[in-house]
Amino acid sequence: MRPEGKAAIVRERQADGTRVAIAGDGINDAPALMQADVGIAAAGGGTDIAVESADVVLLREEVTALLDAREISTYGRTRGNVALAFTFNGIGIPIATTALISPIWAMLAMVASVTTIFINSIGTRSKLLTNAISSVGQPVSTETRPQGEVRS
Repeated sequence: MRPEGKAAIVRERQADGTRVAIAGDGINDAPALMQADVGIAAAGGGTDIAVESADVVLLREEVTALLDAREISTYGRTRGNVALAFTFNGIGIPIATTALISPIWAMLAMVASVTTIFINSIGTRSKLLTNAISSVGQPVSTETRPQGEVRS
């Protein structure tokens, strides 16, 4: 399908009030990636224009990375984290500024706040933490394609 055809399909869906997410990795996907509410590109084998056009860039060329990205980006968890931050800071900052507690306790409360939000972000997905830690310092894998191979 031509690039303008893909973008037209996204526009049609959006005209109905549907929020559209689209994944792609090639030059012909760039217009649709920009038009979509959420554009997702694969960095490993994707073209630069697709990566630049996307809102989300996957560092792995695996379909399961889409599921991981969706799971990480849940709106409810984000709202929970914001609520936790406002609660900790809304209570802690006034108490610390009025000198009702010593600065060391205020510092420990801030550490507890950040730790609680971090744990809430991971939730039951400890695999995310272990994958993140194990990927530090590792190069992003880039797949070499045979000459002439074109993806659409």
